[in-house]
Amino acid sequence: MLRIAVPNKGSLSDAARETLSEAGYRQRRDSKELVLVDPENSVEFFYLRPRDIAIYVAKGTLDAGLTGRDLFLDAQVGNAAEEVMGLGFARSTFRFAAPAGTFTSVAELAGKRIATSYDGLLSDFMKSSDIQPERIVHLDGAVESSVSLGVADAIADVVETGSTLKAAGMEILGEPILHSEAILIGQTGQHPAALDKLIQRLRGVLVAREYVMVDYDVPKEHMDAALKVTPGLESPTIASLADENWVAVRSMAKKKDMNRIMDELYEMGAKAILASAIHAIRL
Repeated sequence: MLRIAVPNKGSLSDAARETLSEAGYRQRRDSKELVLVDPENSVEFFYLRPRDIAIYVAKGTLDAGLTGRDLFLDAQVGNAAEEVMGLGFARSTFRFAAPAGTFTSVAELAGKRIATSYDGLLSDFMKSSDIQPERIVHLDGAVESSVSLGVADAIADVVETGSTLKAAGMEILGEPILHSEAILIGQTGQHPAALDKLIQRLRGVLVAREYVMVDYDVPKEHMDAALKVTPGLESPTIASLADENWVAVRSMAKKKDMNRIMDELYEMGAKAILASAIHAIRL
């Protein structure tokens, strides 16, 4: 039975459980449940602190886990675990920030105190850069308050919208240290069949979220032009209609382009243009 870690709380938790549910796996209904068995899929889910998931997977206690790329790298588990795939949600950046107007560049942080909850991630970055701080100040939370409270000169933290930093009178410095998102991790080089099935299902969920199915009728004389607008993943499905001058077309299209595609099809004479959601897919 495949043993999978799922975040038990925080910004990753709800989206991770929703994604697994869309992939056909049972998920807990009570937040107090720590373990849930899905016998139909031969999977056992363990609800853990997001920061601990990489450690359990790296030690081989669990086969796989859903966590953040920032948390995975911060755990510093070396080559014992690896990122299997990105999951496309909980996107954020890991960045330096300081009180507005205090510094003009990241280089000025050399010799300064930098507060963070991501010691491992920040230390790795510092080792690969020319910036050597006076020291890294570890805090478990509310990092943006550390400067005003006098324990640090700047911070390094996860930024989603930046609104929390602005409210604290902080501004971002330099380029992102890391672009993060939710990821699936596994033991390095270990891919049991049940894990491959999970990967296939998760990929199907991600594609289904990105695409819609477009159906329409179009005059044969405009078919070639219409197919250029809706080429599909491999190629569209074309069916004859009772009226021999028309054909029916079915094709997958990017959801973000859906309205533009429908407009273009309508302008070239297509009728009965329908876009429908895709709930599951295998590629």
